[in-house]
Amino acid sequence: MNRKEEATRVFGLLGNPVGHSLSPLMHNAAYREMQLDAVYAPFCVNDLEGAIRGIKALDIRGVSVTIPFKTAVLPLLDDIEESARTIGAVNTIVNDCGHLTGFNTDWTGLVRSLEELTNIRGKTFAVLGAGGTARAAVFGIRERGGVPVVVNRSEERGRRLALEFGCRFFRLDEIEKVEADCLINTTPVGMAPQEEAMPVDRRNISRFRWVVDVIYRPWRTRLLEEAEKSGAGTMNGAGMLVYQGAEQIHLWTGQEPPVALMRRVVREQLKAEKTGDL
Repeated sequence: MNRKEEATRVFGLLGNPVGHSLSPLMHNAAYREMQLDAVYAPFCVNDLEGAIRGIKALDIRGVSVTIPFKTAVLPLLDDIEESARTIGAVNTIVNDCGHLTGFNTDWTGLVRSLEELTNIRGKTFAVLGAGGTARAAVFGIRERGGVPVVVNRSEERGRRLALEFGCRFFRLDEIEKVEADCLINTTPVGMAPQEEAMPVDRRNISRFRWVVDVIYRPWRTRLLEEAEKSGAGTMNGAGMLVYQGAEQIHLWTGQEPPVALMRRVVREQLKAEKTGDL
């Protein structure tokens, strides 16, 4: 394709499901503010290999990758950026004239949001989970000079992650032994249909100065509500969503995105959902 003749640049989201995602709302608001002739669309994918071929065939300039494809997509790409390779997961693909490169902006999104809460360097973070988001969290905390500690229900997966990144591991039922400044939940416990569930017992929450939940729907999970009652500082996953999306836009366009606008759009949508004012 001769890109000099193209009009609208197309970006998208690959996942299954994708209907719940706020990324299209956030990205399209940013492109309008930036006065870009661009559109971001969700694609519910049943055939990942076919979708990757479609990116090249349709000259889709970049895509976000979400559950369940962040790991499965790696062998289908032409190149993988170093941090994404180390993390072992890709959430962003850049299409440079048919050459697809995978990146991971989850870790930058998380650390940028954490840095609004506290200085990461020298502090210890208990990371709940051993999936892709946990891997991004452990990597990002180490990059910023913090000390991650992996806490997971499955001992095999948790120990494997801890060994890979050279950090300590505790089983979830040993969390009372963990000495950390901040607790980060990277598991889906607390999302629908588990809104009343918590990944840890409330007795252990008060031991942490800060509690972070990467979930942003609901806006305040039960974990965060209990943490607030204990006097801990809290933060949900909306900031991570915004910052990782902002980094994607920068990778795709080379321009600085309107982060404040993206944050406001996300917050207003989630507030409207909570009140039913849609």
